Amino acid sequence: MSGDDRELLRHHGDVDAARGLADFAVNVRLDRPPEWLRARLAEALDDLGSYPTAAADEAARRAVATRHDRHPDEVVVLAGAAEGFALLPALRPKLAALIHPSFTEPELALRNAGVEVERVVLDPADGYRLHADQVPDEADMVVLGNPTNPTSVLHPADEIRKLLRPGRIVVVDEAFIDTVPGERESLAHLSEPGLLVLRSLTKMWGLPGLRAGYALGAPELLAELGRNRPHWPVNSLVLTAVRACCEPHAIDESQRAAAEFTEHRAGLLAELADLPGVDVVRTAEAPFLLLRVPDGQEVREALRDRGVAVRRGDTFPGLDTDHLRVAVRAPEQNSLLVKAFRDVVERG
Repeated sequence: MSGDDRELLRHHGDVDAARGLADFAVNVRLDRPPEWLRARLAEALDDLGSYPTAAADEAARRAVATRHDRHPDEVVVLAGAAEGFALLPALRPKLAALIHPSFTEPELALRNAGVEVERVVLDPADGYRLHADQVPDEADMVVLGNPTNPTSVLHPADEIRKLLRPGRIVVVDEAFIDTVPGERESLAHLSEPGLLVLRSLTKMWGLPGLRAGYALGAPELLAELGRNRPHWPVNSLVLTAVRACCEPHAIDESQRAAAEFTEHRAGLLAELADLPGVDVVRTAEAPFLLLRVPDGQEVREALRDRGVAVRRGDTFPGLDTDHLRVAVRAPEQNSLLVKAFRDVVERG
């Protein structure tokens, strides 16, 4: 595999967005953390004069463990799920199978570490569905997203479990699972040797600038994952955020938000699918939609000229310049997107 595409793999939606544009390129629910979370973070500012403590780390891990019915030893707090991807080479896989189209950071981290990577590209004609038998038997690591960015497809937990076998690590990126009502198909609660689940607080709680997340897995697997981490790998604000976002009132809020996403996505999907030439992945379950539009690059640039930013799709393996990803927003914002699309595709 050529390394020429690594710059594409480094591309993320924040590059497509810019100040002054209506942002449909970044999949974050809020433009700032909610008031209750901001208050908790403000209270923790006084702790910044001291190093993060083992007690604070344990409290955060215990909160996560309670949320997912796990033991605290099965939790590691991360500087965002992205840190979890960066740590994957520490598990020393010989052949990593990457399920694509999907988030590109895991592949980039593994290739940069010299790990052999094989792409398993899912079929759009099959709705980008996962079939466990597509993964090479010799792969000792498999990485996939659920729901998957950018296709918005939610894979059945039973199909993912078929990937588990002795000597193989299965990494499931659940960064968007809390946007799915009931966190359906999540494996966060499952204690299985070789299963590593990564979660993020970024999308639900408006925290991309803080970098907060966690990993769930067997204690020995987590110890190997973190063997090269420095002392104090996450800061006190991250530990505070993780603990706060696992409390019952936060879980209740995220469940309400997931229900809203479902309603808003259905409306946006119907309106976009009604536009000539716009093909939408209809099995979407995440707070974004994958579109295919003829002359996609020109359409994206024309949308930008109209003040609307969408995510280019050609940086995802298996997609091309005709693919665009759009975030689901509130109905009044979605209407702006649909109007801009209609102006572009109908006027040419």
